[in-house]
Amino acid sequence: MKLFIVTCIKENQGLVQKIFKQSKISAFSATDITGFKDNQPANLLQDWFASGDEKFDSVLVFSFTGAENTDQAIELIKKYNEESAADFPIRAFVVSVEKSSYQA
Repeated sequence: MKLFIVTCIKENQGLVQKIFKQSKISAFSATDITGFKDNQPANLLQDWFASGDEKFDSVLVFSFTGAENTDQAIELIKKYNEESAADFPIRAFVVSVEKSSYQA
C-alpha cells in the first residue's frame, strides 16, 4: 500500500481528479490549503508576521492505494507538467505505508 499525495493550485483540482480516475484511484480525500512562495531566504524570527509574500489557494489530495495506480498517476502528472510548462506544476509524492489497520 502507498500513500499518494498531490498538491496543486485550486484551479487544477478537476484535472487532478481526472488523473486519479484515469489511474483507477477511486477513493481519495482533499483539503484546501494556502501555498506560499517567497524567494527570499527564510528567517522566521525577523519576519514572523510577514507581508507581501505571494499566497495561492491550493489543494492537497491524498489516497491510500496500490503501487500500480501511483505509477500511472505520476506518469500522467509528469506528462501534464512537461506539456503545460505551467508556473504552478502539479506536485506528487509516493510514500510507502509500512503498517496499517486496514487491509484492502
